[in-house]
Amino acid sequence: MKSLIDFTLFAPRNERAALIGSFSEWKEIPMVKSEGGYFRTQVKLEDGIYQYKFRVQSKSAKFALDEWVDVIDPKATDVNETEKSSIVRIKDGRRIINTYIWRYDDKALPDNRELVIYEMHVADFTGDEVGLDKRGKYLGVIAKLDYLVELGINAIELMPVNEYPGNYNWGYKVRHFFATESSYGSTEDLKRLIDECHGRGIRVFMDGIYNHTDEECPLMLIDRNYWYYEHMHYPEDPDNYWGPEFNYDNYDEKLNLKPAWKYVGDVVQFWIQEYHIDGIRFDAVRQLANFEFLGWLAKQGKNHAAPKQFYNIAEHIPDTKTVVKPDGPLDACWHESFRYFIVPYICGETFELEQLKQILDPRRQGYATATNVINYLATHDRERLLRELGDRGIFDADAFKRAKLAAVLLMTAMGIPMLWMGEEFGEYQQKSEDVTKPQKINWSLLSGDQNHNLFEYYQKIIALRKQNLALQSDNIEFFYENTDDKVLAYTRWDEQNSRVVVVANFSDQNLNKYKISGFPSAEYWQDWITNSKVEVGEDGLVPDLPSYTAKIFVEQL
Repeated sequence: MKSLIDFTLFAPRNERAALIGSFSEWKEIPMVKSEGGYFRTQVKLEDGIYQYKFRVQSKSAKFALDEWVDVIDPKATDVNETEKSSIVRIKDGRRIINTYIWRYDDKALPDNRELVIYEMHVADFTGDEVGLDKRGKYLGVIAKLDYLVELGINAIELMPVNEYPGNYNWGYKVRHFFATESSYGSTEDLKRLIDECHGRGIRVFMDGIYNHTDEECPLMLIDRNYWYYEHMHYPEDPDNYWGPEFNYDNYDEKLNLKPAWKYVGDVVQFWIQEYHIDGIRFDAVRQLANFEFLGWLAKQGKNHAAPKQFYNIAEHIPDTKTVVKPDGPLDACWHESFRYFIVPYICGETFELEQLKQILDPRRQGYATATNVINYLATHDRERLLRELGDRGIFDADAFKRAKLAAVLLMTAMGIPMLWMGEEFGEYQQKSEDVTKPQKINWSLLSGDQNHNLFEYYQKIIALRKQNLALQSDNIEFFYENTDDKVLAYTRWDEQNSRVVVVANFSDQNLNKYKISGFPSAEYWQDWITNSKVEVGEDGLVPDLPSYTAKIFVEQL
């Protein structure tokens, strides 16, 4: 039995459009334009899978005026890039994405304050250690979810999963905003991944690229200057131009709407409602540079996700308080200054106390709360810590010792910690210089003693961060500092009387029986790593502080 299926294309400045598809043997089906700017037609179709395109008279300058051009549907939820066509699935007389049934929608998920985020690239996350059918795919990530649970991760941040040209890319030039990357698996596989994450108490954030698009994005071919800035948005910054940039200032007076706002708003609504994502990392916010739009979009996201929490995260380099609440549009910002300043301290190149205190306590940079900043030691865009150490001639046991110091700072600083995949076991590959060349993480490293020991260290301090509310609070106090010895000590606490003290030695000297005055009083403290009881005497705490090491003391009531 056939059902009438609607096909629509929003192209208000284009004169004419037609539908062509496998259901019409690629013959044109006329589309009627309404006053609202939509071209529409209906086709009687039986249940099945069909390919189609729109044929439009383009308004883009790369073509002759009103030249007929075949384009993929800008809202296609599946595409065939080889055939340059959209794909539509019909079941029970209506459009569907797939038939996946969600299993874990009612599962409680962690609050923003509780998060320990893990950034990953689906294509590079898995390799020979999983079956051939799972390597570099959503199914491969599912196969490793229990590993992430064992590590203590409760949120993953996926690098772009929108359909891109070819079979390998970082994905930061989106061509099809509603379609998922087919080389990673099916739309059903992606839903299963997100659902399985939720079943394990893991939230899923996606990378949202709303500053720019690929040059062959269908909107570019239909009517370029309706959707995009005609010229570079910031010509004074050519190094940060990655492709045609959405024009969020363009207002269509006739239709009383801002086209780019509407399109990207529809994208966000689709991903929340169809794929049940829990947050978005907004790429290139500094270049997008429209806080009014971002505020509106963030609010839309929260409304569509309600009653679930939704986390709006900015990538704004350099980081800034202006992009986050209470006065900015988004919830959090990648805390680039944390990494930028921590790495030289870990490498022994500098020690400037006020600067160090600023990044451990971001309120000193003007941030209001812990959930305003995402702290990290590395990302897909930055070199890994062990690579940074190796580039300075620091290897083996010394490098792993310093990596543990960095891990303590990451997990005990005010803010939300994030790991770049493999950082937890000492992956050290150089950052890829070519976003089209695969660079899978080396899971065999985990079998090395030092690497596995680092993994277990991360496990232990991640567990503390998740269990102890002091580390999720907005409270941090620096109670001891010594510039000459390069020692800093601070307390984290919360209103339920949980307290954690960190004492860090940033020098290359072993400081034995080191006297720390002003140490907070308590019945007794537990050394979290050695699981041993520590008593504070009249002279304060007098621990042994090996070089480039941090000690963690947890109050025992």
